[in-house]
Amino acid sequence: MSRKVCVIGIGHTDFNSITPDMQWKDFMYEACNKAYMDAGVDPRKDVNSFITCAEDYWEGFSIFDEFVPDQIGAVLRPCCTVCGDGIYGLGSAYMQIMTGIFDTVAVEAHSKASDLLTYGDVMLHAFDPIFEKPVSGPVARPKYGGSPTYPPESPKPFVGSSDEKERLHPYFLAGLEMQNYLKKTKTTEEQCAAVVVKNKKNAFWNPYADYELKITIEDVMKSEYLFKPVKKLDISPNVDGAICFVLATEEKAKELGVEPIYLSGFGWNSETPWLGTRGLEANYAKMSAQMAYKMAEISDPKKEINVAEVDDRFSFKELQHLEALGLVNPGEAGKMVEEGALDVKGSLPTNTSGGSLGVGNCLEATGLQKALEIVTQLRGHAGKRQVSNVEVGLAQAWRGIPSGSGAVAIFRRG
Repeated sequence: MSRKVCVIGIGHTDFNSITPDMQWKDFMYEACNKAYMDAGVDPRKDVNSFITCAEDYWEGFSIFDEFVPDQIGAVLRPCCTVCGDGIYGLGSAYMQIMTGIFDTVAVEAHSKASDLLTYGDVMLHAFDPIFEKPVSGPVARPKYGGSPTYPPESPKPFVGSSDEKERLHPYFLAGLEMQNYLKKTKTTEEQCAAVVVKNKKNAFWNPYADYELKITIEDVMKSEYLFKPVKKLDISPNVDGAICFVLATEEKAKELGVEPIYLSGFGWNSETPWLGTRGLEANYAKMSAQMAYKMAEISDPKKEINVAEVDDRFSFKELQHLEALGLVNPGEAGKMVEEGALDVKGSLPTNTSGGSLGVGNCLEATGLQKALEIVTQLRGHAGKRQVSNVEVGLAQAWRGIPSGSGAVAIFRRG
């Protein structure tokens, strides 16, 4: 089939650390309405299928699918939920359109992280219950939320603060991964700190980012070690918000008079979440990129990708992902960020939106936030963070600790 799939509409809310005045329904409604207006479509008659990306654990209740149709315009219409990152949703929409059954599909993803009073325990629930959860140790009143004393027979854990009986947050795994990455590639903590400085600076030019900050490498290095060598400023804070994409056939885009941005390739890879049966490498990024490159007919990503948005929920992850994606030689990403090659005006502009460090951790909407920036860049609408002569962009996301799941989407102008 010769069909081509393109983005014809995007919409998003602002992203904020806490939003007591809004519910997740409000986020979804606002983002989708903006996307439909941007595309020039009426969801009641022009959109054939609807996809939302959500995980019941993050939502706080089961069968989230039942609560989706009302606020995205999908009542009595084909509608499904993808329990995964937003890029998985884009891939699902692509495949639906390629069947020939649907011409236009909407994809929505969101985060209401501020409602999660037990964020750490939700994450810990994904760990192996026999060999991995006990690493967190027993607690009395968990600093990061959760149930008391688990498991009761465990010895007293290492305590990283003055709190005598504190559960170790699942981010301890990021500390282990960062140690492994730094040792293997000879990357330094200062180079990872440079990622934080760059991304929070880029966030100043992004009107919807919430964590912009003018800081120095020294400021990052002086921030508190939480999961050594991961420091407080190395971690992306959580954020609330929503994003919606409208995808359609090339013919539909021309009919609507919309400039199409083509989804020319996507790939995904899901390794086991069990730490004992996989390494500490970003193999998910490598495998999903290879799939996406093949589909998009990209043979030399270093030369063909003009701008990249990669997962940076921890500062070292940006560098690790760039190397796994084949955009940078192994062990060289740290030097590149030091030299300014990853800046907006550099040779490989990366996370021009501010990334997760500057925008915030969007949970399942992370991939759509990355894709949102790439489409904005390809449209030439990025303002002061606009990269010149952009033709091809890459968005990559990881589903977060402890998963080995990731996805890549490649977009290009006509």
